[in-house]
Amino acid sequence: MDKMISYLLLLGNIVLLVTGQVLFKIGLGRSGGLHWGKLITSPAIIGGVGLYGIATLLWFAVLTRLPLSVAYPMQAFAYVLAMVPAYFIFKESITPLKLAGVAVILIGVYLLAKS
Repeated sequence: MDKMISYLLLLGNIVLLVTGQVLFKIGLGRSGGLHWGKLITSPAIIGGVGLYGIATLLWFAVLTRLPLSVAYPMQAFAYVLAMVPAYFIFKESITPLKLAGVAVILIGVYLLAKS
């Protein structure tokens, strides 16, 4: 059960990081790029920073429960998860080569989880 909680904390960290990145992308798009005056008042950017803060607190909990050599590489799952909003929200393409990369990442994450 303790191991399951550790991996759920890690998954929560990853979901928050990806959601924060999506908010960053939205905020940057709405501000027209790197316009710092607009960015520091952007609700999307502020929300993304807030999610990153919470993700960091979860990461601290993860690091107390899992070896760094397991936890850190498993954050590669964020690349896989980020493809979902990239496709549905930002209309980015998912090519066969990207899918092959996702397969490699998933196999690696699986092997790490089994170790």
